[in-house]
Amino acid sequence: MENQIELDETSDIISSNKVEGTSVYDSEGNNLGSIYNFMVNKRSGQVEYAALRFGGFLGIGSDYYPIPWDMLTYDTDRGGYQVDISKDLLESAPRYDENSEPVFDQSYGRDLYGYYGVPYSF
Repeated sequence: MENQIELDETSDIISSNKVEGTSVYDSEGNNLGSIYNFMVNKRSGQVEYAALRFGGFLGIGSDYYPIPWDMLTYDTDRGGYQVDISKDLLESAPRYDENSEPVFDQSYGRDLYGYYGVPYSF
């Protein structure tokens, strides 16, 4: 059937395994990286951050840049997420590597959201 939606996706929701690996583009259409994973608030069930995998070469030496989930907009034409962040702003953003994952608590959330100028309400 043409335009059949797979079982792990509807017009309004998508399975986490389909989000991980999805490309992220800046407002100019340049590929910034891909979604590595995302963090869900246990109490509200809302996604707080998407960890953008950025930098390195072929996944080696990449860092992870948590971005407030509400900053991402899905672009159906590109088949990926668009975010209004310049590469320069992203390069200076809070990040971690595979050996130093931060503690995602309210203090970290306020600081991270503050960096991007987004109100933190979790």
